[in-house]
Amino acid sequence: MNLGEVALTVLVADDSSVFRKHVEHSLSGKNYNLVFASNGRETLELFERHDPHIVILDWTMPDTTGGEICRHIRRIKKSAYTYIVIVTANQTSELRVEGLACGADDYITKPFDGEELLARLGVGSRIAQLHQELADKNRQLEELALTDSLTGLPNRRAVEEWAGHQLSAAARHHFSLWVVYADLDNFKSVNDRFGHHAGDTVLKQFAELLKQSSRRSDICARIGGEEFLFVLTHNTFEDARRVIERLRLQFSETWFEFQGRHVSVTASFGVTQFRKEDTQNFDALVRRADAALFEAKRQGRNRVEFEK
Repeated sequence: MNLGEVALTVLVADDSSVFRKHVEHSLSGKNYNLVFASNGRETLELFERHDPHIVILDWTMPDTTGGEICRHIRRIKKSAYTYIVIVTANQTSELRVEGLACGADDYITKPFDGEELLARLGVGSRIAQLHQELADKNRQLEELALTDSLTGLPNRRAVEEWAGHQLSAAARHHFSLWVVYADLDNFKSVNDRFGHHAGDTVLKQFAELLKQSSRRSDICARIGGEEFLFVLTHNTFEDARRVIERLRLQFSETWFEFQGRHVSVTASFGVTQFRKEDTQNFDALVRRADAALFEAKRQGRNRVEFEK
């Protein structure tokens, strides 16, 4: 989000109606959406409701101090950084130091000049925008860290984080959870015969079929090479078997054209179920599903094998 393109929300907190009107007049016609509070309680309520980019805060409020409000704002985590400007009639350096120590970013003394206020808010706007851009980049990096770049599916780290919550919920609320380990059969031959671009096409197609087979309560992930995990919840054995068999059949009936030749690829699946007596260890479930997958491969590939 580019804050320069939207009206910034500014919370003006002061018990003086004259001061509030002066701020409103000074910022009239500028790119600010103003919200006004006349006491500490109202300031905190409006802060929670509007999550402002900037707070102009009188140091002396009827029911609290500017320092207490600053500390409260800095204690709570909001979606974006809030730039705080303390306003006071006291020009002593001690108060300014105290305000900055409480979490304020800047200060202005009463009576203030409208142009000076605009200049200081300009600084606050730029800093708020930099914080927002940093938060956006960090969010993008976190998404990349949890996503397989080729298929767009979650990666192993993402499915492990998700499964940790789901396993405890399954144990507590007694709903089913199935772990499916999938591996594309003879995939290396596709890369060897037609190149890695062809292999990528196959992987992306399988990933798309996985996504189509998933509900909101499920997750599917690519965990490396031609290996995938598919975790289904709230399914009976028959429902789980039907979903996985349909996926196996859809993929086996998909034809790819590489270098003028029509090619089909199959996949094998190993499946295990979380049982109430199991420890809530996702890695152990994956190993059991992998053992079932090995059995599916041993019995000829292109098949679904449930853990015995």
